[in-house]
Amino acid sequence: MKRLFKIFTNGLIRENPLLMLMIGLCSSLAVTTAVANGIGMGLSMTFVILMSEIVISLFRKLIPESIRIPVFIIIIAAFTTVIDYVLKAWFPDLSKAMGVFIPLIVVNCIIMGRVEGFASKKPVGDVVFDALGMGLGYTWVLTGIALIRELLGSGTILSVPVLPASYQPILFFVLPPGGFFVFALFIALNIFIKSRLKEPGPAPEPHCAVTAPEEKNA
Repeated sequence: MKRLFKIFTNGLIRENPLLMLMIGLCSSLAVTTAVANGIGMGLSMTFVILMSEIVISLFRKLIPESIRIPVFIIIIAAFTTVIDYVLKAWFPDLSKAMGVFIPLIVVNCIIMGRVEGFASKKPVGDVVFDALGMGLGYTWVLTGIALIRELLGSGTILSVPVLPASYQPILFFVLPPGGFFVFALFIALNIFIKSRLKEPGPAPEPHCAVTAPEEKNA
């Protein structure tokens, strides 16, 4: 159980796909102008990576080595199509807001990296925890970035006004430079927390001072 918990928390913190691996940034910064978009994109990614890893892990021994990449892409594309149609049917406004970035999950480096580097080599029990950790790690970072950008850029959270009517929204935060700025703050905060939690190493051994030989009296 401890091993599975470690696999799960790798994606949340230690190997977070955005803060640590820094992959999948394009769609991440593009959709995080609103909290709803961040949550929607994160949960969509979690669904696709979870189902893709499970299927690939189940059939990993049957997939020929020479065609594994095309097979992986087909499986990922199938689940991406499912989530795309679900959003269009049940959440049309959210689907429209995220635009082309939902179909582009097919080529997201996070999913391809995990199915190639983990799911194709591990049993189903392990890949479930890996996929959930990676997906939820991706989701919490997106949601955090979107929360700051929407609050400061629009004065709302989930489209509900939370700041006084006198507040003047800061346009910078809803533009691409604002996305990069907030993302940089998250990376800096992550590095700071890791440095504070890092266990101190053993204290260096004391070195004896070398005393110069006394000069002989003339």
